[in-house]
Amino acid sequence: MTVTGQNPRTRRGTELVLLIFAIAVVLLAYANVGLAMEGSLPVDLLPIGAGFAVIAIVFHLVLRWKAAYADPTLLPIATLLNGLGLVMIHRLDLNSSKTNGLLEGSALRQLVWSAVAIGAAIALLFVISDHRRLRRYTFTFGLAGIVLLMMPLLPVIGRNINGNRIWIGLGPFSFQPGEIAKLCAVVFFASYLVQTRDALSLVGKRVLGFPLPRARDLGPIIVAWLASLAVLVFESDLGTSLLFFGLFVAMLYIATERRSWIIIGLGMFLLGCFVAYQLFAHFQVRVQLWLDPFTEGLSDQNAKGLMGMASGGLTGTGLGKGHPEITYFANSDFIFASFGEELGLIGVMAILMLYGLFVERGLRTALAARDGFGKLLASGLAFSIALQCFVVIGGVTRVIPLTGQTTPFLAAGGSSLLANWMLVALLLRISDQARRPMFESKDVSDEMTQAVRIR
Repeated sequence: MTVTGQNPRTRRGTELVLLIFAIAVVLLAYANVGLAMEGSLPVDLLPIGAGFAVIAIVFHLVLRWKAAYADPTLLPIATLLNGLGLVMIHRLDLNSSKTNGLLEGSALRQLVWSAVAIGAAIALLFVISDHRRLRRYTFTFGLAGIVLLMMPLLPVIGRNINGNRIWIGLGPFSFQPGEIAKLCAVVFFASYLVQTRDALSLVGKRVLGFPLPRARDLGPIIVAWLASLAVLVFESDLGTSLLFFGLFVAMLYIATERRSWIIIGLGMFLLGCFVAYQLFAHFQVRVQLWLDPFTEGLSDQNAKGLMGMASGGLTGTGLGKGHPEITYFANSDFIFASFGEELGLIGVMAILMLYGLFVERGLRTALAARDGFGKLLASGLAFSIALQCFVVIGGVTRVIPLTGQTTPFLAAGGSSLLANWMLVALLLRISDQARRPMFESKDVSDEMTQAVRIR
């Protein structure tokens, strides 16, 4: 009698093929920008391509070593989105400064931040060998999230940029701590809800036949609501406020499977927005621009973005042949509109499909996770990307008011890149634990032996 296991394939070979394809698409787009704007291939095509490929391949090799069973699609998707964002930022740099084609300006900073972010993600894979160890620091992550979120309010290092107080700065260096606070919040929410979901699942009174949670269990959602209002009031940041509160409510629903939490959460957030609209002028301006982006005397940023996307039509003007630079912050807040103009509806739908696939793989990881904490953590990480895409793209396309958030992986910004690549590393670590054969896991239990096949 021989004991053997049903050993799943690691699919690292599939990941390598997809990664090579992603790098090829990025280099093709980079070459296309040079041909369209300068009539020749960029002189730095090979060195930039080689550098970008080396960074991605190193990450792939680390996964073969430290997380052999990790999901094979997350890294190629993130690489492709990051690379396309770098190409668009470079294209906008060429238009604004008329450089000689070498990667510089915002594109050079984005490339450096990409290398730093991927390096941080690789380091995270070495530091965290098992995602379940994060549960030991539940309240540490909660406190860290609050501190990071409130740091821009400090008088010395806090920075108010474009009406939002969400930055900290030391000399020429600036950083958005709310992006890292998002990761801390997801870890804290997942750990806290695993411990309390049984109590939060209990039903109290019924109102009109609708089951409501017990009054004593409303404390956590009230605290989260007040924290999101504090961000909205003191930092003038609707996007972060919506992101954090929406993330908590979504994870609360996943943990308890009670739809009443979603209705209560939406009601509380709408109430908070109504109060903010009555009290704060900047919020009124954003709502007015949402209702009519062509209002005279106010910002025409959204109007220009909409007109740019309209001029792109179905197939777009082509990379390097449009005028996305007319829109303010075309390489950050409105980079989706820049792609809409030059790649058209087909191009941005392809980008949205990449985001959708990334979120789907994250949720698939959550379903496959063998522990409750891993399920909630993967769900929260995946949903945070989905919600951030909705908040950003919804603002650009007038589904909701503008929020000032950045499009994950695409938009210029080092803090956003750093946080999102660390998010990728966490999902890869959880998926490795979820897909790894049970007889190879460090915590083989009686339930796991059911997967062992006896011949």
